Amino acid sequence: MAVLEFDVSLPDGRTLHAYDRGGPGGLPVLWHHGTPNIGAPPEPLFEAADRLGLRWISYDRPGYGGSTRLPGRTMTTAAADTAAVIDALGLDRVAVVGHSGGASYAVATAALLGDRVLAVVSVAALAPYTADSLDWFAGMAASGVTSLRAAAAGRTEKERQEGSGVEYDPEFTQADLAALAGTWAWLGQVVGPALAGGPGGLIDDDLAYVASWGCRPEQLTAPRSSCTEAGIVWCPARTAHGSRSTAPTLSSGCQPMTGTSRSLTRPAPAWSGCALL
Repeated sequence: MAVLEFDVSLPDGRTLHAYDRGGPGGLPVLWHHGTPNIGAPPEPLFEAADRLGLRWISYDRPGYGGSTRLPGRTMTTAAADTAAVIDALGLDRVAVVGHSGGASYAVATAALLGDRVLAVVSVAALAPYTADSLDWFAGMAASGVTSLRAAAAGRTEKERQEGSGVEYDPEFTQADLAALAGTWAWLGQVVGPALAGGPGGLIDDDLAYVASWGCRPEQLTAPRSSCTEAGIVWCPARTAHGSRSTAPTLSSGCQPMTGTSRSLTRPAPAWSGCALL
């Protein structure tokens, strides 16, 4: 089944480069890619998606691939861009999945778009930088801390840091490297094109992670699952008011984590005040 690529023209003159894989009758699932990636939908999950009747939809975030850069973009901007893509396809509602930095965009999109999001899966997300009583950098790889502290210091420092030629070390374990040598070697295919036009998309992503989301995760009303770097764990979801949702449960007892692709050495603590579980 081919991945169809198309452009969405926005009222502000920008273009979003988008992707669509699957029949119009499938359940639409919007993929939020990691940092730095282009937005091509996750090829290693195509077989499972076909078996389950899922339709993958995605787009390059501004500054990546074929999408116009937008310095100063935020989680709120991403939610509006997501709405523009699903509007272009004539869809009312979608499920949302994100991994790594894209997992934060997935959670924020679900909170900001409300009933337009059927469910959300967050894989190793960054928590809101402004979360109460949270050591936000705990558990991150050293190079990730350096990169995001630069972002927290402002655009000038972040651009200086990216231009310094410091090599990013994700501190992968042997198990990580084995996975990336197999099916998930696909991740390497979406990194190179993301950086081909320079680090602009990455810079804008990191600045968005340390800015206000424009929402709080506990605004989520859709069923949701949280996955951590210790392995994908589907958790019993709760609404913002604490009642259990109807989301499927494959395992229980886990906590919402601040994990990120920059945080692979140990779990980080749950963030304060969040009602994801």
